[in-house]
Amino acid sequence: MRTRLFIGANTDFKMRCFLLLAMLVVCASALEDLSGKMFTFPAETNFNHVKLITTKQNFGTVTVCHRSITDLKRDHSLFSLATPSSANDFLIFWDEGKQEVAPHIRNKRVGFGGFDYKPNTWHSICSTWDSKSGVVQVWVDGQPSIRRFISSGSNISGQPSIILGQEQDSHGSRFDTTQSFVGMMSDVHMWDYTLSSCEIQNYMNSQSFTPGNVLNWRALDYKIVGNVLRENKDIICV
Repeated sequence: MRTRLFIGANTDFKMRCFLLLAMLVVCASALEDLSGKMFTFPAETNFNHVKLITTKQNFGTVTVCHRSITDLKRDHSLFSLATPSSANDFLIFWDEGKQEVAPHIRNKRVGFGGFDYKPNTWHSICSTWDSKSGVVQVWVDGQPSIRRFISSGSNISGQPSIILGQEQDSHGSRFDTTQSFVGMMSDVHMWDYTLSSCEIQNYMNSQSFTPGNVLNWRALDYKIVGNVLRENKDIICV
């Protein structure tokens, strides 16, 4: 009887070890290479979105780049980072009324106009910000904006909630259908430093560049919520 109890306990121990090992393997394989892929947001809702996951919680400088295509003729969110203390800690937003790319950083807003933001066209957009100078700049399809002051003196800190497809009015929630994104999005990268203009041009031209060290499209941890499709970006006809 004692022998059987020992065997049973040993078997149970082995099973626990096996399950733990399986969990570690799942965690290790959570990062996915999305090269050549895109997220498709097919419907206007206040629910569908993609949550991008990072362990970093403090940012004194930021660069975010992405590519997107839409036919929307209204305001829409392109990238939304909220923290528990600030819903718009780093938001990239298209303002249809003013025809501006409008970064919101630390709940402050500036707008950049003059870009040819055509519908049904893939656009490459990068945004940089430095908390020391307080200066923000955007690049659209290789064209840089002027550099403008937006917010200085404090870092973005706290657990970030990073969302594609919706604009957050609270940390991870309170989405508005009229600000949702409909279309396709790809090649999302985020760095905790300011990319040089040459690196940004390399990204814009799909040349070799250093992938994001906060968010890396080639090794991305993400969660799809609702009706968002993960699809091939380029279809080659033969």
